[in-house]
Amino acid sequence: MKYDAVIVGSGASGGAVAYTLCKAGYKVVVLEKGRLIKREEFSKDELAYCRRDIVTPNLFDEYHTIEEKVDGKWVATPTYESGWSFWNGNIIGGSSNFMSGMLHRMHPDDFRLKSKYGEIKGANVVDWPISYDDLEPYYALAEELVGISGYYEKYPYEPPRSTKNFTQPPTKENAVVKLIDKSCKALGIKSLVTPRAVLSKDKGDRHACYYSNFCGSYGCSSGAKGSSREALLKPALATGNLTLMSNTHVKYLHAGEKDEVEYAVVVDTITGKEKKIYGNIFIVAAQAHESARLLLNSANKYHPHGLANSSGELGKNLIFSAGGSGQGELHKESLKHIQFEDLMRTGLFVNRSILDWYFIDHWWDGKFKGGSVEFMFEHQNIISRARKNNEENGKLVWGKALGEKLVKRFTQSKSIRFEIFNDWLPNDNCFVTLDKKHKDKYGMPVGKLRLEAHPHDIKVGKYIAKKCEKVLEEMGAENIYSDVSSVPPQNLIAGGCRFGDDPKTSVLNKYCQSHDIPNLFVADASFMPTGGSVPYTWTIYANALRVAEHIVQILQKKPLL
Repeated sequence: MKYDAVIVGSGASGGAVAYTLCKAGYKVVVLEKGRLIKREEFSKDELAYCRRDIVTPNLFDEYHTIEEKVDGKWVATPTYESGWSFWNGNIIGGSSNFMSGMLHRMHPDDFRLKSKYGEIKGANVVDWPISYDDLEPYYALAEELVGISGYYEKYPYEPPRSTKNFTQPPTKENAVVKLIDKSCKALGIKSLVTPRAVLSKDKGDRHACYYSNFCGSYGCSSGAKGSSREALLKPALATGNLTLMSNTHVKYLHAGEKDEVEYAVVVDTITGKEKKIYGNIFIVAAQAHESARLLLNSANKYHPHGLANSSGELGKNLIFSAGGSGQGELHKESLKHIQFEDLMRTGLFVNRSILDWYFIDHWWDGKFKGGSVEFMFEHQNIISRARKNNEENGKLVWGKALGEKLVKRFTQSKSIRFEIFNDWLPNDNCFVTLDKKHKDKYGMPVGKLRLEAHPHDIKVGKYIAKKCEKVLEEMGAENIYSDVSSVPPQNLIAGGCRFGDDPKTSVLNKYCQSHDIPNLFVADASFMPTGGSVPYTWTIYANALRVAEHIVQILQKKPLL
């Protein structure tokens, strides 16, 4: 069978494209190398989801090599040696199953970073070929389809909306928000309600949040989390137009002399058998670093440098989310303004963001693009929390002393955490290419990621961290610390297939369509030339819906199969 559209990857972007095309009546196949996990199969097993590879490949089978600078030289280390995994939820629905769901729109200025804030030496910053206004209708559409809860309050760095408010009210909040709001007000800071891709009310066959206390890193057993699987793929399947092929790994795409992708070569991850999947249009949505790797691995005599790579830009300008985090402890004996019993109530969200430092303009510190902050409790994983408290004066604590220490830690205090999101500036030493010396179990070269952050990223992160520490101090927290470094978060990856108007300097056009191969699109975060100062997911959903609408217009000019 030849499909109208072949989509590689079933995460946020792949799901959004599949939904749109299936609703428009086109025959679509989604190729996902991971398996299907049903809603009722998800558990909160910390060993399975956070300490094993139940939803990611075994690193001895599939891995990456990571290049880091050691004594002035670039040294590549396979991730099966370091244990540093760059896989994020290889199942139907992808990593959207495991997100915490803190979603923000990018600010209009994020689309014009270069013209608004100017050049930065050593950074490859460019403006986007589209504006916030181009994407806003799709932000609104994603909000409705995915089910994003929240409360909109007009604020200088809160992006404007075409709709008055969210269709879902905020999820239930822990009493600690009163302490955060009061402390921020005392410091002249505005705390805002965090938009979250978690239902506070039932929506169709998806049930409202059951407040398990385990959201990030875990699948949702009620359908409340706005994953691609729940919000987009299930409705797409209901149209009868979607073929969902799990356990199907795409080795490469074949494009001939006509500059058109003809088929995908896939392998069944269970049987090892290969076959070809034919289609009219191909959409790559495998997550940024893997999408670039797939296109590089698709090189042949007609496209010797990989597909969509006439510019030589494929894999370049890989970006992550810069920033860092910090934490403090709220203790029973020193807690103020709220009751300790209310603080210790499990399951409820913190749901507080700060955008005050999205743009810094200070007579002493200078003028520069800043970032956003999210407040939350520390991750509720019991094993991880216990391990953080098994030392004293640099020595391991054992037996009765350890038991007493853990009881006190879990019953007499609670840690409040902040996470900072600021721009990871694209630069010449952050990219993905192929490692010809290392191949995965399918015989394909693995992705080699060179990782280097721009010094400006650290400057911004540290500036905001100091501000956040002041908030924790005002809250009465103890043992406050923060950590801002150049280590990239493996779950927030973008770039590598930059879009733009000039085919000589970009991989894709403004519709995320290859400049070189008209029936090839890349719909995940690869297209982003800059990432803004918020998590990417809402923008990924919105842009994929925009791209899918353009693909529908192209397909309408072709006869249905």
